[in-house]
Amino acid sequence: MEIALLAVVLAAAVTALNSLAGRFAISAPLLLVAVGIAASFVPGLPEIELLPEVVLLGLLPPLLYSAAIRTSLVDFRRNRRPIGLLSVGLVVFTTIGIGLLTTLLLPEVPLAAALALGAVVAPPDAVAAMTIARRVGMPRRVVTILEGESLVNDATALVCLRLAIVAISGTVSVGEIAVEFALSAGGGLLVGLAVGWLVATLRSRVTDPVTDGVVSLLTPWLAYLPAEEVHASGVLAVVVAGLLLGHRSPTIQHAASRIFERTIWSAVQFLLEGLVFLLIGLQLRRLLVDLEASDIGITHTLLVGAALIAAVLVLRIVWVFPATYVPRLIPSIRRVDRNPPWQVPMLVSWAAMRGVVTLAAVFLLPADTPERSVLVLIAFVVTVGTLLLNGTTLPYMVRWLGLSGPDPAEDHLQEAGVLQRASTAATRALDEALVGDEPEAVVARLRRRSVQRAEAAWERLGNTPDPPSAVYARLRERMLEAERAEIVRIRDEGVVAHDVLRDVLLIVDLEESMIEHVQSDASHERGSDLMTPEQVAAVSCDHLSELTVIPPAQTPDGCAECLRAGTDWVHLRLCVSCGQVACCDSSTERHAEAHFRQTGHPVIRSFETGEGWRWCFIDERLA
Repeated sequence: MEIALLAVVLAAAVTALNSLAGRFAISAPLLLVAVGIAASFVPGLPEIELLPEVVLLGLLPPLLYSAAIRTSLVDFRRNRRPIGLLSVGLVVFTTIGIGLLTTLLLPEVPLAAALALGAVVAPPDAVAAMTIARRVGMPRRVVTILEGESLVNDATALVCLRLAIVAISGTVSVGEIAVEFALSAGGGLLVGLAVGWLVATLRSRVTDPVTDGVVSLLTPWLAYLPAEEVHASGVLAVVVAGLLLGHRSPTIQHAASRIFERTIWSAVQFLLEGLVFLLIGLQLRRLLVDLEASDIGITHTLLVGAALIAAVLVLRIVWVFPATYVPRLIPSIRRVDRNPPWQVPMLVSWAAMRGVVTLAAVFLLPADTPERSVLVLIAFVVTVGTLLLNGTTLPYMVRWLGLSGPDPAEDHLQEAGVLQRASTAATRALDEALVGDEPEAVVARLRRRSVQRAEAAWERLGNTPDPPSAVYARLRERMLEAERAEIVRIRDEGVVAHDVLRDVLLIVDLEESMIEHVQSDASHERGSDLMTPEQVAAVSCDHLSELTVIPPAQTPDGCAECLRAGTDWVHLRLCVSCGQVACCDSSTERHAEAHFRQTGHPVIRSFETGEGWRWCFIDERLA
């Protein structure tokens, strides 16, 4: 009963503190750590010991899996070189550097134990990195690299720690180290691939969202436990399985299952992430009590911890800059991956928060390790110190470096292009499915529904303050509110079965959740025209490559046809071939597409203020 009550109290505290942090714009991880530290000194509160088994078996697999299924496998592959250099090379480099510095500062600690401490503090934490990265709005590629690093580096660090623990009680050769790395990484990769394939095969045959959700919740341990049983990397197995299943989700799951899985993992991640940071803070009092048996003293220990905080930051900078620029000296790499500005590796270097894995791993040190209590407290100091130092300054570092997160307008432009191509594919499938005896009204509804999402996405662009889709959303929400109120009134009458009312209410809720909420970017001041992102423009078609000269507009005041007919438009487009100004597909008359059908001129350019993107009607590409 006491354990259950404690779990409820911790969960309630996590929920309340996250809500408080959101209300006052405070970093939730930092607030949770601070409250945990303060609570650890409150008299009468039960002591909560952070057992390594609880973290490595109970918390780490689901946290890594929830992050992996949301990580793009395509982006992970595209950035595999920087991810590998950080998650393997940097971890080994930091392990050795911290180990040597520790022996220098603490001569009482043997080299093997110092290297074990180095392995413990080497990996930045996946939870800390992604929680803060999502909040401060980093460039998308930086976030991808940090996510990939934090997903894989724990596996490298745990292998290094395992070898260092062996060396504490004996010796280990370079050959044994290489073999251990190969077996751990190779075994984790194979187990992850096998579990990913098996689970994907199973889920492709499951139609019930609840059953599919239960399988998803079990998957992290289905990968972790067998890998650890064969002495492979359970962490790597979980990450590989998560990446594979996340990549295959659109083809192996039904829509309802994907929605349900996203919901349950959001809840799990919210609770476990907060619990991790709260538990970190709650360890301080017990660590100070354990230190009383050491002759080194708390002052010396804290000074060493501060020195190691500086060391992990310096070592990361020393590694990241050469790892960023040296590979690009190779011509084949430089041609496809140009040198980023120095601000990018600087930001990657500064995003180095340690987390719960560091604390859990340090408790794996054998009880007879020389000065074990000192090493444990140092690991705590490094963890909390990097969270406070890097976590609090990271938003200011992003602004000082002049970097920012993804441009919402660029994202809207990409979204519109994807939805337009999907809409065309849907219309083509409809044409192939028609046999000729379908009611025209039904076919017209289907065609209209197919393009509505794309039109709503295009309307996010431009300077229209109240586009049609926003008007539709506002009015339809009022209608659904009235429908729900009437359903509740019927329920209270008690004359209709509860199961029937529940299904009807679900239909209303699902429609409300799918309403497009269009927010205009008219108030956003842009320093230059809105263009397509580089990776989108790189796959443009021949028409876009050839038609790059923008002609003068024939009717700068608006759509030529609408001006003649006296009709209104939503957005304006300019034909790149002849300079005809016409209205967009969200407009009533759709003159831009009609002009393409009539003349065959394939490319249009946005004629809205602050936009410089082009669109090819034939190949459905942006540039």
